[in-house]
Amino acid sequence: MRAIKILHLYPDRMNIYGDFGNIITLQKRMEWRGIKSTYHPVSIGDDLKGEYDIIFMGGGQDRGQQLVAKDLLLKSDIIHDHARRGTPILAICGAYQLFGKYFVTSEGEKLPGIGLFDLVTRASDQRMIGNLVVQNDVFGEMVGFENHSGETELLDGSLALGKVLKGFGNTSQSIGEGIIQGNSIGTYMHGSFLPKNPKVADFLIEKAVHKIEPNFVLKNLDDSLENKTLQSIINLTN
Repeated sequence: MRAIKILHLYPDRMNIYGDFGNIITLQKRMEWRGIKSTYHPVSIGDDLKGEYDIIFMGGGQDRGQQLVAKDLLLKSDIIHDHARRGTPILAICGAYQLFGKYFVTSEGEKLPGIGLFDLVTRASDQRMIGNLVVQNDVFGEMVGFENHSGETELLDGSLALGKVLKGFGNTSQSIGEGIIQGNSIGTYMHGSFLPKNPKVADFLIEKAVHKIEPNFVLKNLDDSLENKTLQSIINLTN
């Protein structure tokens, strides 16, 4: 099987709270299974060409989002095309917001998103910060660290990534966190997200691999350390 191509959007602009750890997790979990991967960072002004197997974009401050929002629109058609063909995508925090229809900043500026996710986000006066525990029927309990003032409203028909057990999630009053849409996931969970949630990492890897080798079976890994980390965070929030 050829190497899995990982696209990392705006790593120089959108990379806070350990978001690069998500890339490392994908790389290592493939390496441990004998799957080769290549890393492709793309930033403002760079051409987005070719085929990618996994797409990732992290979070940033509002200023960072303003800088990348216009450039991201230029890359929108290619990202949409990948999503339609089943390419797994992970968008964290600021990326999650910009992958929606629009984001209204605290200054009232309306930043257009690429509309991959059917949602809108508006800045609020409340800072939602702390550990998150979220329940998903497939992935089980997931954990991460949220730090955002944006309140994200999922529009009709959109499915939350999971139910909030501890923390805030999409809004200060919501019961849902993030979004899952086909093979695309958006979430507010930083920290990094994938090292503590190996089932989600393997979901992304499996979807990428199966586009190339539909019958490929991922080898099980020893996730005892990852699961202890996940459980320790759950225990801290109780």
